[in-house]
Parts: sequence; C-alpha cells; structure tokens
Amino acid sequence: MIQTLKTDSSFRLCFAAIAFGFVFIMNGKLSSGTTPHEADPPQASNLALSPEAAPPDTAMDDASGINFGPLPPFVPEFPVYIFYLGERKHDDPNLVTQSHLEILKSVLGSEEATNKSMVYSYHHGFSGFAAKLKPAEAEKLKKHPEVIILLENRKLGLQTTRTWDYLGQFSTPTSSKSLLHETNMGSGAIIGVIDSGIWSESGSFDDDGYGPIPKHWKGQCVSADQFSPADCNKKLIGAKYYIDGLNADLETSINSTTEYLSPRDHNGHGTQVSSTAAGSFVSNMTLLGLSSGSIMRGGAPKAHIAMYKACWDVEGGMCSVADVWKAFDEAIHDGVDVLSVSVGGSALKTLDVEIDIAIPALHAVNKGIPVVSPAGNEGSRSSSVINVSPWILTVAATTLDRSFSTLITLENNKTYLGQSLYTGPEISFTDVICTGDHSNVDQITKGKVIMHFSMGPVRPLTPDVVQKNGGIGLIYVRNPGDSRVECPVNFPCIYLDMEVGSELYTYIQTRSSMKIKISPYKTIIGESVASKVAKSSARGPSSFSPAILKPDIAAPGLTLLTPRIPTDEDTREFVYSGTSMATPVIAGIVALLKISHPNWSPAVIKSALVTTAMKTDPYGERLTVDGGNYKVADAFDYGGGLVNLEKATDPGLVYDMDINDYTHYLCSQTLYTDKKVSALTGNVNNKCPSSSSSILDLNVPSITIPDLKGTVNVTRTVTNVGRVKSVYKPVIEAPFGFNVVVSPKKLKFNKTRNKLAFTVTVSPGSHRVNTAFYFGSLTWSDKVHNVTIPISLRTRFIDNFFL
Repeated sequence: MIQTLKTDSSFRLCFAAIAFGFVFIMNGKLSSGTTPHEADPPQASNLALSPEAAPPDTAMDDASGINFGPLPPFVPEFPVYIFYLGERKHDDPNLVTQSHLEILKSVLGSEEATNKSMVYSYHHGFSGFAAKLKPAEAEKLKKHPEVIILLENRKLGLQTTRTWDYLGQFSTPTSSKSLLHETNMGSGAIIGVIDSGIWSESGSFDDDGYGPIPKHWKGQCVSADQFSPADCNKKLIGAKYYIDGLNADLETSINSTTEYLSPRDHNGHGTQVSSTAAGSFVSNMTLLGLSSGSIMRGGAPKAHIAMYKACWDVEGGMCSVADVWKAFDEAIHDGVDVLSVSVGGSALKTLDVEIDIAIPALHAVNKGIPVVSPAGNEGSRSSSVINVSPWILTVAATTLDRSFSTLITLENNKTYLGQSLYTGPEISFTDVICTGDHSNVDQITKGKVIMHFSMGPVRPLTPDVVQKNGGIGLIYVRNPGDSRVECPVNFPCIYLDMEVGSELYTYIQTRSSMKIKISPYKTIIGESVASKVAKSSARGPSSFSPAILKPDIAAPGLTLLTPRIPTDEDTREFVYSGTSMATPVIAGIVALLKISHPNWSPAVIKSALVTTAMKTDPYGERLTVDGGNYKVADAFDYGGGLVNLEKATDPGLVYDMDINDYTHYLCSQTLYTDKKVSALTGNVNNKCPSSSSSILDLNVPSITIPDLKGTVNVTRTVTNVGRVKSVYKPVIEAPFGFNVVVSPKKLKFNKTRNKLAFTVTVSPGSHRVNTAFYFGSLTWSDKVHNVTIPISLRTRFIDNFFL
C-alpha cells in the first residue's frame, strides 16, 4: 500500500506537486547533435532502439548542489585556423596545394616552418587550407588578397524497421510503381556519410546480390587501426578518416587506447546513420514487442556507402571544422551522389558559426551533390535551428507510430499505461511510496516502488539512488516537456504525464490498501499512436537569416531500429536519437530520387520534398509538437511537413535554384562583395545583385516575411516537371489577419513554356501592432498535383521591438 507519512516533508512536497500540477526537472546542457537514450534498450541481437531523451545533467558538486560550470577551455599555443580561398584556380590538385604553401610561406618565411604548420590542403572540391599558427600570424594571413574568409577551428557536435512502413515504403514492395521498386532500391547511388565511422561487419552492410561498384567512383578504403581495405565490399565502397585538425586543438591527443585511429566506429553513431540511410536487408529481428520476422533496412537498401570519419568519441562525439572540411573536399572528389552530414554547431547568429558547414556544402551542391543535415537538437525553444543556408536540406525529427508502453496494474485490475523500455521480470504487487524530494529516501525506499514528483529547486530523484537504497522501481510523474534520466539495465523507470500520474496517486490515496504490479514493456504500433515533432528537434525561425524558412522537412528520428556495434561497456552510449537520425532517413530518400530523376538539381529535389510533404501523420491526424504544452505543429517545427516520398517523385511544379541564387543569399547578408563572389564561383563575371534585389525573392519553396510593415510583393518562379500541357490555379490559406493575393490567377504551361513567374502581394491586414509569426500556405493545383509552400508572416511596425 502507499505510505502516507503526514509528518514527512516529502509527502507534503508530493501533494503540492499534484495540487499545482507542476513538475520541475533540472535540464542538462543540450548538444546541437544527437541526444543519447535515457535507458538501456532490450538486448536483441546487435540492435539499438533509440527513443528520445535529454542529455545528462550538468556536473554539480554532490555535497552542495552547486553547479561550478565547465572548466576553462584548453587553448593550444598554435591553434588551427582555416583559410577559405573560394573555387579552385587549377584543375591539378597538386598545383592548388602548392599555391596554398606559397601563401602560408609568405607569412612564416621558411619552407620548413610552412610544412610543419600545414594541417590540410583543400584542393578537390574547393580551395583552402588549415594551418597551425599563432593568432598574430593568422591575423596577418587574413589580409592576404586571396583569402576570402578566416575561420577558427571550432568543435562541432554529432547531432530502422518501422520507419519505412510508417512512411508508406514497405519492406516488401507490393507495387511496381513504388519509388523503391522503380529505382531498384537505390542501386548505383553512392551515399557519402560524414560521421563517426562505421562497423563494417554489421549485417546492414552485407553486399550479397550487389552489382559492380559505379565506374565514376574514385574513392578508396584506407588501411589503419583494426581496419583494412578487406573490410570494404560492394556495399561499403569507401572509408577514410580525418583527425589532425581535432588533435591539434586538444590538450591530450586522441590515441588508440580510447578510439580506433581508423574509419572503424567507436561510439556507434556513424554505424546507425549509415544503416538508416542505406542499410541492407536484415531479416528476423527479435525484439520484445516486435512481430516475428521483422525486417530492418535503410532508405535506399541497395545504394553504396562511403564513410568519411571526421567525428570522434570524445565527450559523446566531437568533430573539428578543419576535419569536416577535408571530408567534404574528398567526398566531392570521390564521386558521392548524396552527402548525409549529421553534424552542426551553434544556433547563435554569427557568421563564423553559420559557415562551418555551409561553405563546403555550397561547393558540393554546386556540383550537383545534395547535402542533408540536421536541424539540431536544441529544441523545443524558438530560433534554435542550425544548418540554415538555403542550399542545405535541413531535417527536423518526428516520432513514429510506435510506443513502448509499460502496464501498471492495481489490485482491482485497474490499469495505467506509462512509457518505459523495461524488459526485466514482472514486478508483482508491491507497496508504492510517493515523494517530492529524496532527503529521507534511505528510510522509505527498500523493497518498494517510488512514485516521484519533483519540484524545483530540488534535484530530481535518480534511479541509481533508488536502486542503491533497495528500491525496485521508479515512476516519474512529469510534464511532457521535462527531461528524462538514464536508467540502469532492467530497472523499471516508468514515465507518466502529470494528468495520469495525478489520477493514479489520487486513486490509490482513496483506498485503504492498494498495491501495484509492473509488467515489462510492450510495443503499440499503428493509428492509435500519435505522431509528434520531437521535443529535442530544433525550431525556427533562423536567428541568422529569419527570411529563409528552416527546417525544410521532417522525418522520423526517434525509436528507430538500427545496428549496434559490439562492446563490453554499458551499451546505452551507443543508442542515439534526434535530428541526426532523421537526417539519413531523408538522405536515403534523396538517393532514390536522384536515381529516379538524374537531371534534378539539389534544389529541385528539396522543392519536391517540401511541396509534397504532409501536415498530418500517414493516418490523417494533424502532427502536434512534444515539449511543453501540446499544440498543432507549424512551419517552424517541421518546415513543409512530414516527408511523403511517393508524392515527391511527381511534384508537378518545382522551385529551382542555382549558384546565382545562393550568392544572392550571401550578398544579402552582407557577407560577400563582388570580389568574394567571383572567387567563390570561379567566374569573374559573377557579381552581387543590385541593392534593390530582395532576399524575400530568393526562389525557395516557402515565403517568410519577418518584418512586415506595409504591402510587400514577393516573386517566385516555378518549373513544370509534370504534364507538358497543364493549368494550375492558386489556393491560398492566408495567415490569420493578413491579406495575401496571388497574381496571375492561372499558370498555363506548354511545350515552349515550362517556367513561369508569379507574384504574391502581402499586407498586414487587420494587424496594427508587432505580432508573433502566423502561418498559412499557398498551393498551386491542377487537380492532380497540389504544390504547397508554407507562408510565415510577422509584422514589425516598431523596429527592434520584440514580443
């Protein structure tokens, strides 16, 4: 039965928590990459299930509870700096490298010092170099006429059976018209992955039945620590690693005692990403709650994989900009068709942070290689999205139609469902203790289940404390936006939301004698499970460029079934979730689209995905957001919406862009002059557009106006990729209170006219004050295709005054 110690302050705190309906759980620092899982998943072959979780708490002194914050960062005597020079001036990479050495020598003086300083020469996809220099030397070199940008070598963070059934791309295609069938499951496509390495022995990388390696492939598999070319095959066709940039800026260099100094994966992140994008079919998965004979595969199961290990098992996953740039440089040269880059920096509005990934990604996209990257995991707060450049395909994360539920049964057979991955034996009927703190947990815990309500500033009760004091289970009652904690293996940590937890508490409290039973979790799949944008998924608008909608698209990134690398350690650290796992879902789909439409540019592929996306789950229920109060999701949560891969193959109309659009974006941000634009593109005739050209007219598949005062005209151009003779009419869903008018009223396409422009006129309508963003949409329809772009509007009658 529940113990009601009326003189116990923990009981009074518990009662107060219920009365006010409030739970406060102290959050740790959120990374901009993947979030580790809070509890060890069931052991099942070599699988990893990755539900969403928050990172661990920040370090605190156990005695005083004071957070002392991080130690001052190590600053090397010769930090690594990156010098970006734009497009290559020579086709011969050796000549490009020689020019880099000469520039470096102009400051250092001697050839010996120059060679010692050089870390990387970027000479394939673009021109630039990384070098170890004193700050004063770097500042001097910044003034060299060929240097466009100087960057510090910052650290970046690492940011499936049911997935494909959920998205309507079933593991055993039944339709000859499906994208998977028409592309022969991605056969011939090469997906490059910049991540933490790969465990080549996993069944997800089996090459049984594969054809020859594509002739355009120039990459290789390197021989290094516990990895050799023999570890590659017709599936895994490339594997390289890059560590010099990170090691040069670390106080203690990474060595073979803590990591594999090779493409071999040490923390599992890269293996999960690779298998999600292009894993081969793995049959007969056995996991509690899954149907017998379940199949695991990637989005493009017959595509080839090339791993570029630029991220290392340091502090949960760390990469340096210098290493990531080198990975981009060689991936472009090697001949990848798609790049999946689950890496990102901060959401802060600074030029340097924005171009950490954007500059090499621009060169890849300009060469026809789509770059898919995560929106980041710093949600659910506003303006937390990263990778915001318009040439990057930025991915938000949603849940699946799969829930892992644990049954709590009362003695009268009344039941409650909580969220858990508990796989241990059933806990028979036992007493429950309700507590609001853990000051006397050692006196009340032994042999009991603890039902925990937490109120700030009290730290949350952790499972290890309960287990240490003899407790046999922990029920967390929490608000939807509160964090989860790590749970020991086979120890039940069950999560209830506040409403259900309060009902359970009240029900037990009214009985003179009542105990509970806890059962192992079971999987619930299908329409009854609501799909949500993940709490951790970063949100728009972009703080760097609020007129460009980000994220672009959403895909499942939680509770994905993926391979796990062998380890003797606690396996929780090998389970990941979040936008970095949603990214390869989109990368696999992009690979299929490239096979299906080889002439589509990266911008066209992005447009096809955005304009055909769903605002609902596959069952027609509107997507909501997790993290705090539930609300209907909007464009800042999921961009165009949840990916609809079959519709994306035939979008009807597309919004295309090229290097001129991208330089327009850079010039609008005052990042580039005519001289820099010419150097970036390698064409002296390329210039910044006139000052009258508006960033609002950039041909992105969305319309976002963050500072509307009066009437504004926005232009877009669409290209017909559907029926040659077709007529489209607009359908407008204007944001609340705003006036939106489209001209012309029809778009008529024929053999000689497959591109047409239109104008959208927007005014504040009934609004007379500074507002928050309101959302709507514009759809062009020919009664076969519905080509939809999101509209996001905010008035700013008073400058620099925000709600």
